Amino acid sequence: MTIESMSEASQDVCRCGCAGDTAERADGDARTCACRCGRTGCTCGDRCTCCTTGTCGDGCASDAARTAGTCHCGCRCGCDEHGACDCDRAAEAGCNADGTSGDCGCNCACDCDDDRHTSARACGSTPASPSPDAPFDGIALNPLFARPGVATAFDRDRLPSGESLPETAYQIVHDEAMLDGNARLNLATFVGTWMDDHANRLYLEAADKNMIDKDEYPRTAEIERRCWTMLADLWHAPSPEGTIGTSTIGSSEAAMLGGLALKRRWQQARRAAGKPTDRPNLVMSSAVQVCWEKFCNYFEVEPRFVPISEEHKTLDGHRLEDYVDENTIGVVAILGVTYTGMYEPVERIAAALDRIQERTGLDVKIHVDAASGGMVAPFIQPDLKWDFRVERVVSINTSGHKYGLVYPGLGWAVWRTAADLPEDLVFKVSYLGGEMPTFALNFSRPGAQVLLQYYMFLRLGFDGYRRVQQAAHDVAVYLAERIGRMDDFTLWNDGSDIPVFAWMLADRPAGSGRPERKWDLYDLQERLRAKGWLVPAYPMPADLTTVTVQRIVVRNGFSRDLADDFLADLEDAVRYLDALPAPMPSQARSAGFHH
Repeated sequence: MTIESMSEASQDVCRCGCAGDTAERADGDARTCACRCGRTGCTCGDRCTCCTTGTCGDGCASDAARTAGTCHCGCRCGCDEHGACDCDRAAEAGCNADGTSGDCGCNCACDCDDDRHTSARACGSTPASPSPDAPFDGIALNPLFARPGVATAFDRDRLPSGESLPETAYQIVHDEAMLDGNARLNLATFVGTWMDDHANRLYLEAADKNMIDKDEYPRTAEIERRCWTMLADLWHAPSPEGTIGTSTIGSSEAAMLGGLALKRRWQQARRAAGKPTDRPNLVMSSAVQVCWEKFCNYFEVEPRFVPISEEHKTLDGHRLEDYVDENTIGVVAILGVTYTGMYEPVERIAAALDRIQERTGLDVKIHVDAASGGMVAPFIQPDLKWDFRVERVVSINTSGHKYGLVYPGLGWAVWRTAADLPEDLVFKVSYLGGEMPTFALNFSRPGAQVLLQYYMFLRLGFDGYRRVQQAAHDVAVYLAERIGRMDDFTLWNDGSDIPVFAWMLADRPAGSGRPERKWDLYDLQERLRAKGWLVPAYPMPADLTTVTVQRIVVRNGFSRDLADDFLADLEDAVRYLDALPAPMPSQARSAGFHH
């Protein structure tokens, strides 16, 4: 009888020679049960079981061999009925301790010593199921999702030696990811965490697109061009069609590209004048995002930090002449400071540079880090001049995955004109059969986010973005006003720039009738975390490190009703902390803020 005819037959006993003593071998091979059948009543192909006669024992004649494929019956398996290593079984059958003498269908890899003890790499690919009494540092599968013959535990830090079912791998990763926080309650991050169903469908459809390969994905490349041309127009470039831009993996890469262009322009001008280029510096606020410190470190540029103060809460042009000299490659202005959300006044910074040029002849350009504000100000503060309307602004970066409303990671960099991006920074590279220009620090990267950005531009248009950003702005101003009314807090800013604001602890005046405060903003942060809210507390930058603030970022989806829920929990947390008989245990405080 052939395997094919057997699989078509309806029978009570599988006739492959592995189901019982009376079964007929299908292929004449004493070692192989080719039809992978099970026991009486099974259908060939459902499961594999080992011979009950010959040299093979019954260690695989159970559900442990369900997924084994072809069952090789050369030696008794070193696995028990649960798919775990069994050193005694392996030794009694004459198998090697590592299971190499014969191939057990359940893919055991038992590490047995001379005394038949095992360090138990489980069958299939992974460590055996942990003993309740033994220490365990692996990842265990919920028993509800266990499959016979498949490992139920995985080593945490080692690549498994074999495969597992896709359902098993999915469930383990899914269950681990569930331990992340609730994005709706995360008031620390600027990054978008929600898109609609049509965007999610598009995301899946475009998951395989490689943004760097413009030859294979020319329409995605064309859509990228459309997006940065739209941004150039939104930011009032003199001729949007005559400018140049690029997408990036995030606004940090985009900022670094802007910095590199500033440095290269400065180097070219210095060399043309016969001057040295070994001491470039970049002037910026002490409250810049950490990516600018990285840029200066990686690309050998001296950072010159202008300290902020309670009188000058942002870089505003005050004493700028003390920091700018002939080696200054540019000034960074931030449209939405990470610490507080405040705009740095680009026009005032440019005016200060105008005065410096009149006095010294130095023509210093501005790069605007608009990671957040670049997708807020055009819609709710359209008259604010911060972009290419300011002559000294030569480049701008923004983040598509912040207030651009796209999943991470996507950034954009746009130059005022094509001439403002030095040509020798742009590479023409051959890649997968084509030639393309590229200016990036990354190479292969997803193209899906670029398509999502285009989708959002089409989906919302100017008016849609205005309504979304205005809604977030209104909630931020409302929250700031309510928190500012509480006796315990003093606002640093009011959320009227980007929808972000920060506050400090206020002094409790004598005779207020309230007990002496035994808590600080770090304690409040932890108490809010117990309710699920992530509201970071951190010290301000250099020269203000004695000042601790707490900050809220309002994003799309954080509604007025959620704001009221937060305020109720905030007031409850303050009451709880006030009632403490003694201060909270001291914990290590963060030395800085890099979010």
